Amino acid sequence: MSLSINDINTLVNARHIAPNQVLGLTADQSKGYLRITCYFPHIKNIESVEILALLPCKKSSEFGNKESAKSLGKLVKIDDSGLYTLKLRRKNIFNYRLKVTTSDETRLIDDPYQFSATLGELDIYLLQQGNHQKPYEKLGAHQQIKTLNGHKISGVSFAVWAPNASHVSLIGDFNHWDQRSHPMQNITIDNVTSGYWNIFIPQASVGQHYKFAIKDKNGIALPFKADPYGNQAQYRPDTASIISKTDNYKWQDQKWLKERQERNSNNAPISIYEVHLGSWRRGKNNEFLNYRDIANQLIPYTLSMGFTHIQLMPVSEFPFDGSWGYQPVGLFAPTARFGNEADFQYFVDACHQANLGLLIDWVPGHFPSDDHGLATFDGTHLFEHEDPKQGFHPDWNTLIYNYGRVEVANFLRSSALHWLDKYHVDGIRVDAVASMLYLDYSRKENEWIPNIHGGRENLEAVDFLKRFNEELYQQYPGTFSVAEESTSWPGVSRSTHDGGLGFGFKWNMGWMNDSLQYMQREPVHRSHHHDELSFSLVYAFDENFILPLSHDEVVHGKGSILQKMPGDAWQQFANVRAYYSFMWAHPGKKLLFMGCEFAQGKEWDHDSELDWHQLDIHWHSGVQQLIKDLNNVYCNTPALYEKDCQAEGFSWLDHQNREQSIYSFIRFGQLTENTAKESAVIVVCNFTALTHKTFKLGVPTRGEYTELLNSDAEIYGGSNTVNSGTLTSVELPWQGQQHYIEITVPPLATVMFTLKSEHVELETIQ
Repeated sequence: MSLSINDINTLVNARHIAPNQVLGLTADQSKGYLRITCYFPHIKNIESVEILALLPCKKSSEFGNKESAKSLGKLVKIDDSGLYTLKLRRKNIFNYRLKVTTSDETRLIDDPYQFSATLGELDIYLLQQGNHQKPYEKLGAHQQIKTLNGHKISGVSFAVWAPNASHVSLIGDFNHWDQRSHPMQNITIDNVTSGYWNIFIPQASVGQHYKFAIKDKNGIALPFKADPYGNQAQYRPDTASIISKTDNYKWQDQKWLKERQERNSNNAPISIYEVHLGSWRRGKNNEFLNYRDIANQLIPYTLSMGFTHIQLMPVSEFPFDGSWGYQPVGLFAPTARFGNEADFQYFVDACHQANLGLLIDWVPGHFPSDDHGLATFDGTHLFEHEDPKQGFHPDWNTLIYNYGRVEVANFLRSSALHWLDKYHVDGIRVDAVASMLYLDYSRKENEWIPNIHGGRENLEAVDFLKRFNEELYQQYPGTFSVAEESTSWPGVSRSTHDGGLGFGFKWNMGWMNDSLQYMQREPVHRSHHHDELSFSLVYAFDENFILPLSHDEVVHGKGSILQKMPGDAWQQFANVRAYYSFMWAHPGKKLLFMGCEFAQGKEWDHDSELDWHQLDIHWHSGVQQLIKDLNNVYCNTPALYEKDCQAEGFSWLDHQNREQSIYSFIRFGQLTENTAKESAVIVVCNFTALTHKTFKLGVPTRGEYTELLNSDAEIYGGSNTVNSGTLTSVELPWQGQQHYIEITVPPLATVMFTLKSEHVELETIQ
């Protein structure tokens, strides 16, 4: 076809609806002719553009070799902006290169418009159905090698979903950010546009920046958009995506991947250290550390503390530091604050080689309205609901994903699974699940839209979460998911086949709220609120629980865990030690936020590192030593973890001792072929400052008992009211058991006992 005035004008003004039908080598309307049309608005001082037929390549050769190319003539300039064309007396399409001569140089250019679309019909069909398993391998930017007549041509394929756009251009370092240079093709199947835009750029290379220039259905230009599937982004405040290649990293964690299913199971010890990478440690000038530098410090420290897993607050790219990552714009990109994607892969690999699991926070509940992000991506509410009663989150002034749009649900699910695939992450902790499940979450009457049954449940979000969990467990066995769900929604960690949401674990927010409320009371008043600490055992086995003391409990004026405790300094630290020990003895996996392990005095500040200098004070270092020993005891005492999620793993001895504010219970392990009885740990917790001597404590079997751990020990900063030596059981019924031992109960302390034959020697992990 020939170029019309309209073609020229719309190309020059970046408005052509089908640029691939004009640019490149096309059939002319005049029979027996071809036309080559090229556009170079970003190349200055062009003197000539020559078309070279690319001849078959017999062997590897330079692209400029005379034997591999034949000149067919020079193109004619038809517009001052850089539009060139030439009519060729040929019938058949052929492969070619362009020889562009400027006043400064001559270079050979591979025309993007001679390459076919890199998204196939099957890919587009699966994407449109919301069933593509790995859309992140097709959409976004990906290095590829094309072959033309035996010549290998490297470049980058770009693809983006913008079904309601009238025009999409690729802009970046490779075209001087000129949106006229590389208009993208809206891939057409059976004469129907798919809404997926694609282009292959031979000149593009790893490390270059890019964005999409999108015009809405009315031709109105939108703010330039970052790539929703981008693997790397610029360091804030810059917002461009970066061409990267995540498949170059040489992983060394094969042994871990083979063994992790056992390490991540419900009957394994799981003790999680929650970390905000930007404030755990910082550089000398308060700058962020690189993922590699953090790995070299954080991993040895976490191992020394005895934790089994690290959980990172969101590392997906996000614009505002103060959101801590919970308002992401780049769900496929590790934040550039700490390095590139290879640096993050190094971090994960180093964790695994040290036998540490790694979880990350993932935020599918909402996203910010930043111009370069997903908001009104193609001029319509593509990713979010249009109605603010469904699409606006009042708590965070953010936008809510439209889970009912299959392409959006596919995008979100794949964003989580890609961290398991490309980065070998072991688990996904899903943030703010309750805000997803309820249509009226944080909304007043008449501010929300009921579901099709008139209810408040977000049925589309429920289906989304179920499918996410099904795909996670099917495709990546050995990994697990965790829900931060703060309500009593039934079956959060139950299989989807049994009507549940399919998560592996659920945060026990009820335990956290009740126990902290109890601990903040003056000891003299605790007897009047005795059930606050014991109530969690009413529902402790309804779900597979993780007990969380997370970042949320030490921010926004809530104070640190230490500051929450009543009394003078000695009593505050004693309360912390008794509370942590109760937590480690309580059924459920453990999660502790950084800084809490040494009872940091002030609440968490995301703009500076932890107060590590406080470890020079014995009370702080004593709490740190206690956490080390709690993890050591927990990981080496099956009775404390094997039946975390089973009711038969727990038995009260006495939960009604209000007058003394004392709780006592037994934790049981599994019966094995080599044991005639279950292993057991007997626990007593005293939440007043009174010492109780000759205290009778029921035990399940006859024998000699010994202290396994005492939070009042001198090494932890306590008064050293301990039970030395062995305690011989008396064969008389007590507290529902057939035997008892007589102990001294220290003030504001938790003490664990076990049969001497099952005793675990505490060894400080270096």
